[in-house]
Amino acid sequence: QVQLVESGGGLVQAGGSLRLSCAASGRTYSPYIMGWFRQAPGKEREFVAAISWRGGNTYYADSVKGRFTISREYAKNTVYLQMNSLKPEDTAVYYCAAGKSALLIRLWVSEPSYDYWGQGTQVTVSS
Repeated sequence: QVQLVESGGGLVQAGGSLRLSCAASGRTYSPYIMGWFRQAPGKEREFVAAISWRGGNTYYADSVKGRFTISREYAKNTVYLQMNSLKPEDTAVYYCAAGKSALLIRLWVSEPSYDYWGQGTQVTVSS
């Protein structure tokens, strides 16, 4: 069983930055992809960014491209989401997810591509 624990959320003013972390634990942790999704109040959960665990290939939603950066650190089994130039519309609960299977990049945006999910961390951006 794999457990994902997010941290780093909080309250920030528009234009500010936050870095989210997702630490993974489990007997044999070897995901293919790690991703971040978010869910704003009254909206469906949406894809934010993903990274292939070994190759380091990345993919971003258009809404965050150029502002957010996803990265991973093998030694700590951790994936990060650096969020810069935050906007009020970035306010949401952010979820970390891990997928076991090799998939085409275009499928990384889809929730069924992921096998494990964290509990989420709240990010609030004030105007």
